[in-house]
Amino acid sequence: MSNLPPGGPALAPAEEDLPRAMPGAESATEPAAAHTLLDDPQEWTGFGRQCTPAGTPLPANAQVPPQDSCWDSQVVLDGMHCAACALTIEDALRAVPGVLQADVSAATRRARVVWQPGQVRPSAWMEAVRRAGYRALPAMDAFAREQRLRESRKALWRWLVAGFCMMQVMMYAWPAYVAQPGDLTQEMETLLRWASWVISLPVVFFACGPFFTSALTDLRLRRVSMDLPVALGMAITFVVSTIGTFEPDGIFGREVYYDSLTMFVFFLLTGRWLELRLRDRTAGALEAVMNRLPDSVLRWDATQGDFARVATRRLAVGDTIRVLPSEAFPADGRIVQGSTHADEALLTGESTPVARPQGSTVTAGSYNLQAPVDVVVEGVGAATRFAQIVALMESASSQKPRLARLADRIARPFLVAVLVAAGLAAAWWWPTDPGHALMVAVAVLIVTCPCALSLATPVAMLTAAGTLARQGVLVRQLQGLEALASVDTVVFDKTGTLTRDGMALRTVQPAAGHSRAQVLALAEVLARRSMHPVSRALAQQAVAEGAVLPPDVPVQDAEEHAGLGLSAWVYNAPGLPGRWCLRLGSARHARVSAPLAQGLQAVLSAESADGAVQTLAVFELTEDLREDAVRTVQQLQAAGVAVQMLSGDRRDAVQRVAQQAGIAQAQGECTPKGKLALLQALQEQGHQVAMVGDGLNDGPVLAGAHVSFAFGRSVPLAQARSDFVVLGDRLELVAQTLLLARRTLAIVRQNLWWAAAYNALSVPLAVAGWMPAWLAGLGMALSSLLVVLNAARLARALPDPTSSVAAALPVAAAPSSSVSPTVEAA
Repeated sequence: MSNLPPGGPALAPAEEDLPRAMPGAESATEPAAAHTLLDDPQEWTGFGRQCTPAGTPLPANAQVPPQDSCWDSQVVLDGMHCAACALTIEDALRAVPGVLQADVSAATRRARVVWQPGQVRPSAWMEAVRRAGYRALPAMDAFAREQRLRESRKALWRWLVAGFCMMQVMMYAWPAYVAQPGDLTQEMETLLRWASWVISLPVVFFACGPFFTSALTDLRLRRVSMDLPVALGMAITFVVSTIGTFEPDGIFGREVYYDSLTMFVFFLLTGRWLELRLRDRTAGALEAVMNRLPDSVLRWDATQGDFARVATRRLAVGDTIRVLPSEAFPADGRIVQGSTHADEALLTGESTPVARPQGSTVTAGSYNLQAPVDVVVEGVGAATRFAQIVALMESASSQKPRLARLADRIARPFLVAVLVAAGLAAAWWWPTDPGHALMVAVAVLIVTCPCALSLATPVAMLTAAGTLARQGVLVRQLQGLEALASVDTVVFDKTGTLTRDGMALRTVQPAAGHSRAQVLALAEVLARRSMHPVSRALAQQAVAEGAVLPPDVPVQDAEEHAGLGLSAWVYNAPGLPGRWCLRLGSARHARVSAPLAQGLQAVLSAESADGAVQTLAVFELTEDLREDAVRTVQQLQAAGVAVQMLSGDRRDAVQRVAQQAGIAQAQGECTPKGKLALLQALQEQGHQVAMVGDGLNDGPVLAGAHVSFAFGRSVPLAQARSDFVVLGDRLELVAQTLLLARRTLAIVRQNLWWAAAYNALSVPLAVAGWMPAWLAGLGMALSSLLVVLNAARLARALPDPTSSVAAALPVAAAPSSSVSPTVEAA
């Protein structure tokens, strides 16, 4: 920064670097040509990331052979409204060669597509979506956001037109309702019908446009979606009323139904518009996170000697940028000039501003709150923690829980049954009154549309996931919410989970003939190769005291043994002439007898080439429980959940922490394999088990549990194998997430029961002719709206485990048995 002009540089934006929408915005009327522009590999990072064929994200710097290269892309979909639409798009995508996986969510109207660049390009599978009658846009494209806002405005206009015309038609229909026989002349009645017909035209040809467009596409492609029965009902009502208007003496001339038509169109559009607003408001955390980064940023241009505004995607490691107050940091980096406070709620769940002086690091997605700062970029794109968070949330948004998949599977058969039932109802009533028969069929078509059923599960799950994300808990698997609701046992890891992530070295006990500096230097050689809290504490203390080995000391075959410790071979180290194998970890790993002293300890030993072992030092460390550990355990136990602890640490240290936390069942000296065996023993006893770990050496047991939590500060998010990732340090989020999962599943059940009861009650009334079309439209709109409103209750703050409301939630019975002592941890 020494070349920056004093007094602050001038701001000279470069026109060619100003943010723009991704390709596709320029030619919206030619989607195929626009999608071709997305075939440029440089654009792929704008709406996806590189992954394995199974869809597992890869690190940003991973080198993958071209034949194994895959991309995980996220797109938003235009024109879909229901679960049947989602299934249609999935089928269209999966039929494209080179598309390995396709998941479409009807609740978020997003799709996740895993594809191989060697076989297919984005233009091909996006064209398949277009041929299916829909439109795909890059999820992080500014044009996609503009398109969504445009559609929202059109929906509002359709609703306003339908409402205005409905009131006018009702004004003309009212005299026919209140008139006594002979009050209205034939000429006046004909005039009122013609006026209603004219006013209904904008409703049919503008307000009903999306329904008819979707239905025509369904007929052309020979499929069924939820818009087809609704469009049929609208068309039948309008055609019957039109015939009655033009031929008042015909079979349909006895009555016209313009009032019913405009009313149920208005009710349907009201329900859809409110549903869209509520869904965007309650389950819109993903889009809010994705749009957190600025479109452009001020970057130092050495050739011009000042800052120029460039698109964020043009940043590279090593660039110097200026971030103004109220702007989000566009990349990970280090402050080189100035100081400020940052809002890192996205990363930690804590809204308290964090001081960021000169020299401190800042993360992409956090907000600059106080003053302009200059930052050197150290990570961009997929290499940032922000990108990992977005990737996890994108993955969750396109998933389908088990109950949602069940609803999707029955959606198409149910719609076919609706069409058949409407036809049978019309045939039954036709001999009595053809006009009334068709209106009965219309009522059946509209009232039985399974919108509420398809929304019951995904809206509730996504709303809960959005609430958790705002509190610092990322949901990697929506299915985890359903599994967590039935958990009766929670198993905690100790180090870095129940205890604080960091430790401090309390005492060093070097063996005779060795100094403190020598043993610290030898321990540092091993400890710097591990992220375990014990290793970090030893490495930090050694560096602080300047106790490091000379650079000419060879170190070979360094290896970390999960759950045990570290080892490496050294040659001619200070105090150890010749070739020695250093071991740092538990006494068993160090191959020495356990020290007599109590407390948390790590042993450093050296083994010669002939197998002789000598103890070099014993390090005593201190660890403290997290401040909310005791409270979290009490909250879980109050909710009827048994709490246990499994740890690779020494038994006495584990028992000491368990006693402090109030955990009765605890097992120490567990290897990762031993933890998994103990977990499986609990599962064989019939318990639903949740595992909470730090993600460092808990991969197998996290994957083996019914549901799992990992603390995101301890492990790269892309490598986490848990269902939930806790971004901050608040352990009580585990208890709150469990209670929210129970509440979510309760609301899902309420929604499903309501959808089933609504159809069970409404279908007989419609078939019997006791439900007019306008009331059917009102019932359909209200049923969907009620489901969304019920799910919106989950958007409130996380439940307080100590409140009476939380205590009243259904709980699972606490298990009476403990971990079987016959299972050997080793």
